[in-house]
Amino acid sequence: MQRLQGLLEGEWSRLPLWLPVALGAGIIAYFAQRQEPGALWGMVSVPLLLGSLGLRGRPLPAWLLALAGMGFLGFGVAGWQASRMPAPLDLPRRAVVLEGRVEAVDTLPKGLRVTLGEVRLGPGEPPLARRIRIRLRPNDPLHPAPGESLRMRALVREPSAPPAPGGWDFQRDAFFSGLGGSGFALGPSERLGEAARPPVFAAARAWLQRRVLAALPGGPGAVAAALLTGGQSAIPAPDIQAMRDSGLAHLLSVSGLHIAIVMGLGFGILRFGVALVPALALRWDSKRIAAPGALLLGGAYMLLTGAQVPMQRSFAMAALVTFGILIGRRALSLRALALAAAAVMLAQPAALLGPSFQMSFAAVLVLIAGAEATGPLLARWRQGTEWWRRPALVLLGMVLTSLLAGLATLPYGLHHFGRLQLYGLAANMVAVPLTSMLVMPAGMLAVALMPFGLEAWPLTVMGWGVEGVLRVAHTVASWPGAALTAMPIPAWGLLLTSFGLLWLCLWQARWRLLGLPLAAAGVFSALTVTPPDILVSADARLIALRTPQGVVLQRASGASNFLRDNWLRGWGEEEADLLPASGEHEEAGLDCPGLDCRFQPRPDGPAAMLMRTPKPRRGEKAAPVQAARACGQAAVLVSAEPVRGRCPGTAVVDRFSVWRNGPHAVWLGHDGVRVVSDRDWRGARPWVPPPPRPAWEKDQ
Repeated sequence: MQRLQGLLEGEWSRLPLWLPVALGAGIIAYFAQRQEPGALWGMVSVPLLLGSLGLRGRPLPAWLLALAGMGFLGFGVAGWQASRMPAPLDLPRRAVVLEGRVEAVDTLPKGLRVTLGEVRLGPGEPPLARRIRIRLRPNDPLHPAPGESLRMRALVREPSAPPAPGGWDFQRDAFFSGLGGSGFALGPSERLGEAARPPVFAAARAWLQRRVLAALPGGPGAVAAALLTGGQSAIPAPDIQAMRDSGLAHLLSVSGLHIAIVMGLGFGILRFGVALVPALALRWDSKRIAAPGALLLGGAYMLLTGAQVPMQRSFAMAALVTFGILIGRRALSLRALALAAAAVMLAQPAALLGPSFQMSFAAVLVLIAGAEATGPLLARWRQGTEWWRRPALVLLGMVLTSLLAGLATLPYGLHHFGRLQLYGLAANMVAVPLTSMLVMPAGMLAVALMPFGLEAWPLTVMGWGVEGVLRVAHTVASWPGAALTAMPIPAWGLLLTSFGLLWLCLWQARWRLLGLPLAAAGVFSALTVTPPDILVSADARLIALRTPQGVVLQRASGASNFLRDNWLRGWGEEEADLLPASGEHEEAGLDCPGLDCRFQPRPDGPAAMLMRTPKPRRGEKAAPVQAARACGQAAVLVSAEPVRGRCPGTAVVDRFSVWRNGPHAVWLGHDGVRVVSDRDWRGARPWVPPPPRPAWEKDQ
C-alpha cells in the first residue's frame, strides 16, 4: 500500500478522473451478466461512498473505496433503468389494423417512416406501452405530421435478434429506447380526427426538414437536412457509403463539431452585438453576456436534432465551459469531460455500449490530452514574430486534430463496423473546414431566416458546400484501398484498448506510457480470435460456411442481405459464393457429391454435414430431412429444415434450433465441436424474448 501511495505522489489531482471510469466499469459488468442480477447490488455503493468520505486523512484507502463505490453505483443504475422500462411486446405475426399518434416523421429516399405512440392493435384494445415504427408505402398520398392520429393496415414484428451470437444486440437497443417493434404499411394510411398538439421540437424538426428538402432536392438536400435536424434517413445509400468509406461519416452525425460551430457563431454574433452598444460594452464583460446566450442556442440545437449521445456530451461540456467563463476559470479540461461522461452514463447507462458514446468520448479524450501534452511546445512556437508561424500553426492544428481523433476512434470503428478508412485524414483536411466555414454558417442563417420565408439563398450556399463535401467523399472513397474490410476487434480487445487509452491520457507521470502497448494489444486482438466456421440465421434462410477459399452461402428466398453483409464483415471478407441448390460442388474443405454437403475446414478436425432437401414440385410437400442418412459421417448436422431423428453423440442445428434459441454459430476446431446459440450468449435478460411456444401450447 505504501509503495502504491508513493507511485501516486503528484497524481492525486488526477484520481477524480477515474471515478467515471469506475462508473462505466460497473455498467459494463451489469450488461455482461447472463442472468438478471438482484436489485440490491446498487445499494452497496452507499456505504462505500460514505466510507470514502470518512477517510479524508487516508487518501489512498478513501479513493479505493470511492472507485469501488462508483463501480457498484454504475451496476445499480443500469439495473434500475432496466427495471423501469416496459416489457418487450409480443406482436402478432400477421397483418393488423393499427392506430397510433405520430411522434416523429422521417423522410426516406423513397417514402416516409413514422414513429407511432399510443398504438392500439385493434378497436377497443389497450394502448401498447412501447412505440412502433412503420414505413409507409412510397405512393401513400398522406403526409403525416407529429401529433396526428393515423390508422393503417400493416405487418409488424418485434426487433430483430443479433445477427450472430455476440453481435450487436438490436433488441437491447430497442428495449432501452422504448421501441417495441417495426414494420411496413400494406395499404394507404388514414388520418383520424383532429391532431393533438405535437411536441414543439418534433414539429419544428419535421417542418424544417420539409423546407430544406423542398429547396435542395437530392443528396445535398438530404445531407443538409441531416445537419440541421439530425435525421439521416433521407440520404441516398451511395452518399452514405461514400461518407463512410472516406472517413467523413462523423460529419453526418450531429456531434461536438456541429454544436461547437453553432455555439461559436452565436457567441461571436452576440459578443459583436454587445460591442456595438457602448453602454453595455463599457460596463459588462461581453464574454459573460454572450456565453449564456450561446449556451441557450446550443441547447435549442441539441433538442432540435434529437439530443443524441454525442450532442449530450458536447452540451454538457459546453455548459461547464460557460460556467467557467462566468466565474473566470478555464473549464475545457479532462475534468469537464469526466463530468460530462458521468452525467450521460447516469442518465442513459445503455448508451455506454454504443459506438456514438465510445467514439465521441474517445476522440475528445485524446484531443484534450494531446492539447495538454503539446501546450507548452505550441506556446513557445507562438512567441515567434515570423509571419508564417500563425498559418503554419493553424495547419498543424488541423493535421493533429484529424490525426489524433482518427487514431482514437479507429479501434471502435473496427469493433463495430469492421472497416478501416485509410485516407480519412486527407478527406477531413478538406471537408471539415468546408463544413465549419461554409456549410454550417449558411445553414444557421437559413434557419434564422426560415420563419420569414427568406431561406432560399442561404440554403443555396449551404448546398454548394454540401456538394463539395460529397464530391470529396466520393473522390476519396474511389481511391484504391480507401475502405478495407478487417476482422472486428473482440469485446475484450476493445476493453483493453479503452483501458490503455485511459491510462495514457488520464495520468501525467511517465508510467502513463504503459497505456500504449495495452492499446496496441487491444487493436491487434482480432488476430487471436478464431471466428466461427458455420453461421445459421434466426430464420434458417441463410447458412454460411467459412471454407479455406472463402465464404459459401446457402441462401433461401427472402434471406436478409443485411445479415449476409454483417457476417462477411465479421469474417473480414467482402464477397461470398452461392452454393448450388443441388448437384455436385467441391472446393477445399467442402464436398457436395449430391444433395448433402460434407464440410471439414481442417483436415484433422471434425466435420459438419449440411443436409438439404430436393425442391418439391408445385403442390407437393418437401421430403423430411432424416438424421439417419448422415449418422457416423459428421460431428454436427446442419439443416434449414427440421431434422427428424437423432444420431448418438452428434449435435444438430436445424430450423427448430434457431426458432427456439436464435442464430447459431458452430466452431469445428481441433478440440471438437462447439455450438453456441444466441440464447446461450445473451442469457435471460429483460430484453431477450423467452423461448417461443408452439401454437398448441398457447391454446392451452
